[in-house]
Amino acid sequence: MPDAAQDEPSCSIERSLQVLGERWTLLIIRDVHAGRHRFADLQTSLGIAPNLLSTRLKTLVSAGILRKLAYQTPGSRHRESYHLTPSGEELELVLAALQQWGDRHRPRATGPAALRRRRSTGRPVHVGFIADDDAREVPASDVDLRGVPAEAGGTAPHG
Repeated sequence: MPDAAQDEPSCSIERSLQVLGERWTLLIIRDVHAGRHRFADLQTSLGIAPNLLSTRLKTLVSAGILRKLAYQTPGSRHRESYHLTPSGEELELVLAALQQWGDRHRPRATGPAALRRRRSTGRPVHVGFIADDDAREVPASDVDLRGVPAEAGGTAPHG
């Protein structure tokens, strides 16, 4: 019988895209992060078909990115709202990097729809590589992606 771990892609980007790579998925995460937690609110905001939204939400819950919380409004049945788990909250950096890339390489004629700013100062922020040893930003041109030795669990040089 084959080992399931051996069938799993060694590339962490590929493993991530198994959950995040479908259309609508990152937009759902974006909207939940923005405070849209109810199914109807997500559907209205995104314009997504209900069956497709339901499927994507189930995938995100089973992957541990979203969690469901029960709620009930007076006079209606119990429903569930969707909230980011700590794992889902970490995807804010992915969304910020995509937004930054889109603003730079796929700009709107009228400029960015939103800007990320530091809460404490109001100054703009951006996504970048930060060195572990001195917490300084490192230019992407000075960053290498190196494979991990096989004895440490690595098998591929591409992430």
